[in-house]
Amino acid sequence: MSEQINKNPNTNTPKVDTRKTEINKFSLIFNKLGIYVVVVALIIIGLIVSKGTFFAASNIQSILEAVALIGMVSSGLIFITYSGNMTDMSIPLTMAVGGMMAVQTINFGFPVAILIGILSGALIGLVNGFMIGKFRANPIIWTWGFNLLLSGIVRVIWEGKQLYADKVAKDTEFAQNAANTFFSIARTYIGKYISLMAIVMIVMMVIAWFIHSKTKFGQKLKLIGTNYEVAKFSGINCTKTLVTAYIINGVCASIGGIFFAALRKTASYENGTGYDFSCLTAVLLGGCLLNGGKGSVVGTFGGVLAYGILNNILSWIGLGTYEKYLVQGLVFLFIVWLNTYSNRKLGRA
Repeated sequence: MSEQINKNPNTNTPKVDTRKTEINKFSLIFNKLGIYVVVVALIIIGLIVSKGTFFAASNIQSILEAVALIGMVSSGLIFITYSGNMTDMSIPLTMAVGGMMAVQTINFGFPVAILIGILSGALIGLVNGFMIGKFRANPIIWTWGFNLLLSGIVRVIWEGKQLYADKVAKDTEFAQNAANTFFSIARTYIGKYISLMAIVMIVMMVIAWFIHSKTKFGQKLKLIGTNYEVAKFSGINCTKTLVTAYIINGVCASIGGIFFAALRKTASYENGTGYDFSCLTAVLLGGCLLNGGKGSVVGTFGGVLAYGILNNILSWIGLGTYEKYLVQGLVFLFIVWLNTYSNRKLGRA
């Protein structure tokens, strides 16, 4: 019998770590300066395609109006992505329900109608947060399924009809004034050029920044997004924290839905279509990680601006609706790749 030769190396020999440790300079710049590098680049492109009229007051006003709704909804969605739950697929119907409930209750007066619309969004957020926070339901599957359920409920209750505040309002001066006020909130300007919608978006972003950066809730959410099990064993009430995050998200989505209904002068189950991906694009553009634990409201605001400027540039070029969808889809995929690539290079993903 031939002698067997042991070719196995000495197990006591320490292994050499051959992994690449050099930090890619582009990844470092992207993570340090974030989305505002992209914003500046888009502004330069905008100046070129608009032949120097990009900073005209009318164009800036157009950009702010275009991003206002996305900014409102994104100011809540960042809490979901930051918590490690990626996104909320029920945003479209949350927006739709918020607008429809506000219009349906317009006879109770404008303030009451707005409050009911917002509370409906908070209720949807509560259900999502409870199922995902308490029972650890898959956030994508659950919110997508819940979105379908809400779509069915809305269509059954209102029989697939659109709601118009002036038609829902009774023939009384009080109700008609409430309907007129509802329409006007999307058409009110402060200082002639800045819309009320843009101001509301900025206020919501500031509030979101404070909650995210200056409160214990924001710190808890970061730990949950970074490592759920560590957060749980650190004594954090993960269920309560996630429920709160989803309620905030629901409130922000419903506010966006109310303004959308006022802007269109119509409340419909179709009003929020596409905002789940548009807002997630803005959040990811702003530097949030899909697996949570990284991102900022300041970055999200930059993502919202970048998204709005991109659409403005596409309009200057003359692209149609479907061509815009194609470009937006490509941008979304590219940003997801860039987001993941740059953070892996820095060892953060």
